[in-house]
Parts: sequence; structure tokens; C-alpha cells
Amino acid sequence: MAKDMTLLWGSGSPPCWRVQIALEEKNLQGYNQKLLSFEKGEHKSKEVLEINPRGQLPAFKHGKIILNESYAACLYLENQFKSQGTQLIPEGAAEVGLMYQRIFEAQPLAQKIGEVLYYNWKVPEGERHDSAVQRNKEALKEEMKIWEGYLQGCGDFLVGKSFSLADVIIFPVFAYFIRNGGSEERYPNVAAYYKKLRDRPSIKKTWPPTWIDGPGMGTLKDI
Repeated sequence: MAKDMTLLWGSGSPPCWRVQIALEEKNLQGYNQKLLSFEKGEHKSKEVLEINPRGQLPAFKHGKIILNESYAACLYLENQFKSQGTQLIPEGAAEVGLMYQRIFEAQPLAQKIGEVLYYNWKVPEGERHDSAVQRNKEALKEEMKIWEGYLQGCGDFLVGKSFSLADVIIFPVFAYFIRNGGSEERYPNVAAYYKKLRDRPSIKKTWPPTWIDGPGMGTLKDI
């Protein structure tokens, strides 16, 4: 099964990482994979564009089925291989509903992190404003407060007592936040959740290789 799968990915990308975690949790080792460099522009290569015409990573396919959006790939893997590996969708209706809610709330969190981290890269120098930078930082602080509240007393996982797709989707975003200087002291529940899961086998095995040596950007140190 896994031999029919191909993943083109970039180190440190939360979308790529969550697909890798899902593949590990579903015992789908042995898939074809290739690590590409964002810095060298390899995500815009012909190899990627043949799978993902937007020139983005991950670029993932299973046989002739293409799933380049990480949410879609994770949901597909769980649905296609339900009886294999970790069950990533809870049983109860309330937990399923909460899982989907948290999954889709990961997008505004990731977006607000990106608006702070990549402001200078996205906005031309002559159009940058300190007030916009501050607004982006305040928006991220408010978003982090929401997640800090969600994690209050929730146990080891985001939903119920078991690791789920919510954790697959969201852990890489929290790790990205902390990697780039996000405060563990200001958000102790987020930090505790991160520390509980970072040594989980599927996460440890797929830890971004570029994170092993050297610090992150540190841009989020005052968030």
C-alpha cells in the first residue's frame, strides 16, 4: 500500500509534517518520499508542479489519487486505512464534533503566526508600517489566549483521552510557534501539551531535520 504513495515535502513545514505524522500513525511506512529545499526553490520544480500545480508542499499522491492539501491527505489516510494503526477519529459524536472544530481552527492560528513571521517577506519595504506589525502581533496573542483556554484541563490530547486527527493537525503548528520564539511561560498549557507530545514515536521520528541543529527565527519572542 505505502509503496504506491509518494510524498514530496519540505523540512519545518507544518502542513508537510502533519502528513508525515498521519502516515506513521497509520503504519504506512515505506512510502516514496523526497525532501526538497524551500530556500533553493525546489518546491517550484517540474517534479512538484506535475503533482501540485500551485508549486507548494506537500505534494502527495496515492496511486493516481492526488491530495496536496494536508487536511485532505490526513482525512483520506484515516478513512482509507481505518482498521490500520492508530484510530484517529473518536467514537462519540461530541468528540468527533470537537475534533473537527479544532482541526479547522488550526488554519486561523497558522495564518496569524505567518502574518507575524513573514510580514517583511510578504510586504514590500515601502509599504510596511509599524502599526500593522503591532496589529498582527496583538491578533496572534489573542489567538494564543484562545488555545491556552482550550488546553486548560484537557489532559494529554486536544480531544478526549486519545490521540486524534486534531493532534495530528495542530501539534506541528504549536511546535512551529515555539520553535520560532513563542513564549512557553506566557502560554503554559500550550507548552505542557507540546512537551507531552514531542516524544510520541510518530512525531519524534518525523521531527524536521532542519530543526535538529540551530535555533529558529526567534521572531515570536515577544508574543
